Amino acid sequence: MGALINRRSWHRFRQRFNDLRLKPFLDYAAYQTLGEEGGLFRFIGGFESTDGHTLWIRSDKLTVPVAIARAQTYILPILKGSDPSEFLGDDEVLEQIRWNRVSALTEGSRVFIGGRLRPLKNRMTFVSSREDPLMVIFYDCPERFLPGYVVRSAQYQNEYWNHLTPYGLILGAFSLLILALSFLPRPAYRLTIIPILIALFTPVYPMLPPGMLFTMLARRLWRQVRIFLSYRNLLRLPLVYFSPGEETARLPNGEAYGFIRRDALSGAPASFPPLIPVSLSREAARKGESWHLFGSLDPSPEGPAVPRQPRDPFAPQGAIPGNPNALARKFTIQAYLLEISAWLVFLTGLGLNILFIGTIIYLFR
Repeated sequence: MGALINRRSWHRFRQRFNDLRLKPFLDYAAYQTLGEEGGLFRFIGGFESTDGHTLWIRSDKLTVPVAIARAQTYILPILKGSDPSEFLGDDEVLEQIRWNRVSALTEGSRVFIGGRLRPLKNRMTFVSSREDPLMVIFYDCPERFLPGYVVRSAQYQNEYWNHLTPYGLILGAFSLLILALSFLPRPAYRLTIIPILIALFTPVYPMLPPGMLFTMLARRLWRQVRIFLSYRNLLRLPLVYFSPGEETARLPNGEAYGFIRRDALSGAPASFPPLIPVSLSREAARKGESWHLFGSLDPSPEGPAVPRQPRDPFAPQGAIPGNPNALARKFTIQAYLLEISAWLVFLTGLGLNILFIGTIIYLFR
């Protein structure tokens, strides 16, 4: 249950983040003309101060208060690499934090705010509600890399241990101990204690030999599942802006956004980045797939032959080898097949240890 809740939580987070990418950036002109109804905005600035109830975020021309109550606050870890298409390590995962940790952050820390701005105490303030939960992300990377880093790192890491696991272990162990003690004074039911004892220590069996080898293999498969799901999320980054069947769209700032097809990247600038790792891009290119080059389609005096970097830093510029929707489905299927394989390997090791330890308990009963 904890694993399912965890998955659903991260899915809703990614969905909410992508929805906020479609909202306009808050600037001084929009802030001054807002009415009583307010509006949904994005805002990027530096952490200025907090009094425990309000967070103050400052940009070049504007300082905006953020109401702390019910806001969802996250911190993006310092990244070891500079390529947003490469998979993060196991320790580089988006972390949800409590507000009491915010005061420990240094002044000037970069912050992304997404949510509703409305009047509060005679001042327009970012506030959180059930309909429009406020998202606050502290980060330390270029803004144009932020969407890729966020959706890539917003993944469940260890489903075997989640926020419900400690309670489940305590409740299960306590119930089994009571059950064992109730059978202990009754000689006719002594054999019943054996499966109870086996069940009592089941949570630690994956870490014991010989089943530990299966657990290690399952963890490697599970890491590959996270990698494929991260690639899927990266491929879907530019698709948020398009309606089904469309090849062009308008960004919140009015900029034209879309893609062009190329048989090869030979005509693109050397700096044109792939949205998924280069190794996968080359593999797809060898199969004759046409490239989809995403970026700004606004005319330029230089007349570039490929889409340019959009002015909106949250709209990605990048190359995808093949149809993005088809590739995203491919990675999703691969991830689910690997997940099934990981569970089968894990349960095989668990069953082997149960059989091994059960035999030992039976022989020394």
